[in-house]
This record gives sequence, C-alpha cells and structure tokens, in this order.
Amino acid sequence: MPSGAAVSIRGADPADDAAVPQIELIAVRKEFGDLRSKVVAVEGADLAIDDGELFAILGPSGSGKTTLLRLIAGFEQPTAGTIKLGGKDVTALPPARRDTNTVFQQYALFPHMTVAQNVEYGLRVRGVGKDERRRRAAEALEMVRLGGHTARKPAELSGGQQQRVALARALVGRPRVLLLDEPLGALDLKLREQMQIELKAIQREVGITFVIVTHDQDEALTLCDRLVVLNDGRIEQIGAAREVYEHPANRFVADFVGTSNVLDGDAAEAVLGRRGTFAIRPERIEVLDARTVAASAPTGYRTVGAEVAEVVYAGPITRVAATVTGVTGLSAPVRLTATLLSAEASTAIAHGNPIVLAWPDAAVRDLTPTS
Repeated sequence: MPSGAAVSIRGADPADDAAVPQIELIAVRKEFGDLRSKVVAVEGADLAIDDGELFAILGPSGSGKTTLLRLIAGFEQPTAGTIKLGGKDVTALPPARRDTNTVFQQYALFPHMTVAQNVEYGLRVRGVGKDERRRRAAEALEMVRLGGHTARKPAELSGGQQQRVALARALVGRPRVLLLDEPLGALDLKLREQMQIELKAIQREVGITFVIVTHDQDEALTLCDRLVVLNDGRIEQIGAAREVYEHPANRFVADFVGTSNVLDGDAAEAVLGRRGTFAIRPERIEVLDARTVAASAPTGYRTVGAEVAEVVYAGPITRVAATVTGVTGLSAPVRLTATLLSAEASTAIAHGNPIVLAWPDAAVRDLTPTS
C-alpha cells in the first residue's frame, strides 16, 4: 500500500446507524437430521456484532462455529430464530441477497486465470463493465499488498499470497460483512502469524465488519476486538479478548481459551484454603528458589512448596510443571504449571528440585457453579 494512500471500500450510506448492530442473531437454533436422529448444531444463540468490528467465533471441532457462520451467510437456514444484517431481517434470504461475502479455508482460485482475473471474476458475472472491474480489482489488490502481482497465476504464488488473492476477491464486491472460515488454517505457523498481523491491518483499512471462525485460541486473541466461545452449539461467553482470557465465565472457557490450573474439591481446599472450583493462569504463578525464599506468603500472595516435575524450554518462555508438597490425604497429587520468561528462569529450576510457587490473590478466578 503506498504511504498515505489508505483506501476504504465502504460506500457512504445515509441509512447507517451506529446503534444498530451490523449482525444480530436472536434465539437462533439449527437442527440437522430428523426426529429419529436429530442433531442440534446451534442452540439459542443470541449475538450482536457491531459495524466495523473484527469478531471471532471460537470453539473446538464440532462446537457449531462453522454452522453459525453459514447461518449468517445464508448457506444454512435456521430451524428457529431471527437473523438480521444492518437491522434488516434476512432470515429467509439466500446468500446472493445478503450484503456479505465469504472466504473459505480452501481458496478455490481459478488456476488458469491470472490474479487480476480471479479478483475480477465476481464483478464480471454481475455484469460490471471492464474499466470498472479493472479499477476495483486493482484497488482491492493494493489493499492486500499484491498490486505488483496482477499478471501471475495462482501456482506462481505462495500460500500467503494465494490467501490474500482470495481476500481481495471477496472484498472487491464491497460487502458490508466479510465472513472468514478458518482463513489461515492451511498456512504454516510462521506464515500464519504474519498473516494475522496483515489481516488485522487490512480490516482496519477497509473498515468493514470481519467475522472469523477459528479453533485456534491464540489466533482469536491476536486478531479480534471481541469473540464468542462456543461449546456443543451453545454460547459459553461473549466479550473482549482480554475479558474472556482474564475473566473466564466458567471452567470450559478457562480450559479452552489458553491454559489454566484448575483446582476443585479437596485440592482447592488444600492449596487455596477454600472449597469450590478455581483457576489460575500459569503466567500469574511465580517460581522461586526454595533454598533462598521462605514459604510464607507476602502480603496479598499465597505460596506453596513444590517439587519440579518437568521443565520445558520453548524459546522465549519456559514452562514448569511442579507437584505441590506438604499436602496429605488427597487421592492424587496436585500438579501446577507456571510459565515464565526464559531469561528469568533460575538454574535452580531443574527436575526434582524444591521450589516455592507464589501467586497474588487477585490471580485466582472463582469458577464455582452457582446452581
């Protein structure tokens, strides 16, 4: 993108109302099969996504996230409930009559066409004139940093470049909502991380609503303004990335979004001094040398003695798994995991060595069910 040449694909719409969600689902339910073998893929989904938001649908395989995206796109019809786009009820409308476009994991580029021809294709089908097609395709390709690749064929491009061609092809139609189903899933780790940054920058430039389906928690946290966590077709939590990570609504979210040390029952009472279900993020736990630090808690902290069970070096971070010591009467030992910067890892943190684990009281999240 040339310096200072930010381009938006959005057209002025006098009917725009910032208070109206760009996407709204009201009590949406989707069933597959018949009465004898019915599967509920989405159950009672209530969701509002704002105009210009970068939103992630996150969940494990089979959680209903792709079905939810297909319901928004119109590829599936809900069994019950209402779907609105820009405040208009589109529940019964087919995909072609919704102001959305979809990018799938498999980019489905035409191998015999050039990059420019691939991007122009949808406009040509709609009868847009040649000059207008070329202008808009060039604009879309500049947005995705492929302005100098118009004459190449897909086979001459890297995986990341092919992904950006598919993105340009979806953007050239100027949708108000872009839906992306695992768009980075076919890329290797390093390229995927690069494309996460690119995708976020492109979304900011074009200014339209992006909804991304992913099973990758790091990807969702990196990319999105807000996210929804699905499990077995039900919404577990909706919120900003930081809110969902630091304040998980329940044990499923704490376990699925990132990693957590979850303690309950006798283990929670032995380690935390109270019964219930609690979670502590590994990065909130400090690892101290037991030879030089007393196991008494400083103000606002709780400490426990432990023995190092495993040390995993992972470049910038080191993961330490430890077994809590001095706890008796439990059916199984209590294992806690801490994550620390490798540069700060003491040489005393080695297999079998005694250590002290310490964490602030504020790091403990109470996930005890209320009913």
